[in-house]
Amino acid sequence: MLNVENLRAGYSSVPVLHDVSIEVGAGEFVSIVGPNGAGKTTLFKTLSGTVPAMSGSIRFAGHDLVAVPPHRRPHLGIAHVPEGRQVFPSLSVLENLEMGAYTEAGRRSWKENLKRIYSWLPVLAERAAQPAGTLSGGEQQMVAIGRGLASAPKLLMLDEPSMGLAPTVADFIFDRLMDIRRDAGLTILLVEQRVAEALQFADHGYVLETGRVVLAGDSRKLSADDRVRQAYLGM
Repeated sequence: MLNVENLRAGYSSVPVLHDVSIEVGAGEFVSIVGPNGAGKTTLFKTLSGTVPAMSGSIRFAGHDLVAVPPHRRPHLGIAHVPEGRQVFPSLSVLENLEMGAYTEAGRRSWKENLKRIYSWLPVLAERAAQPAGTLSGGEQQMVAIGRGLASAPKLLMLDEPSMGLAPTVADFIFDRLMDIRRDAGLTILLVEQRVAEALQFADHGYVLETGRVVLAGDSRKLSADDRVRQAYLGM
C-alpha cells in the first residue's frame, strides 16, 4: 500500500531524513520507533505533504504521492493523527468528528462511520455535545483518533498517541487500536516512544536514528535485538 524509497526531506535546504525506505502492506500494523529528534514526525509530515520531499519516491495505493498536493492526500485515504492531539477546543466532540469527515469517502459513509467510531470509543458518544477542550488528555486523544477515522481512511498514521497519558489510558488506546484494525481491516502506521508496546502490537517495525533507518524487521526480531533491548527497552 505504501512504499517509500530513498526519501530525503527536511526544512529549507537542510535534510532531516536521509535515504529513508519503508514499506507498509495493506492491513498491516507497522511501528516506527527511535529517540527524540530522529526524524519520525518529519517522516509523517512528508507523507502528509506539509514537508516537501527533496528526493526519493513515495507511492501510495498506486499513486505517486510526491506529485499529489497536500490537500488531496486525505482524499486518497491517508489520515494523519498528529502529535499533541490538536483537537478544536471550542468545538464539540461531534463537531470535531465532523471536521474529519470532509473527505469524499468520509462524507459518503458518515453515518455508518460515526456508529463504528462510537462503538470503538463509547466515551465520544457520551461526550458528543461537550467542548473538546474540556476533556481529559486521554479523551482528547480519542477525539483525534475518531476524527482521523471519520475520513474513512485506508491508512491511519498515528504520531505519538500515548504522549502525556497515564500508562493505563495509553494501554486502553492501544487496545482500541487493535480492535479497530481487526474490525475494519485498517492499515496503521505508528510512531511511538513506548517501544515495548509499539513492537508488541506491530507486524514489523523500523528503528529511525538521526534521520536514517538503522534497523528493520518483524516485531519479534526487533524486540530481541540487543541494540533495541539496551537502547529502548532498558534491558
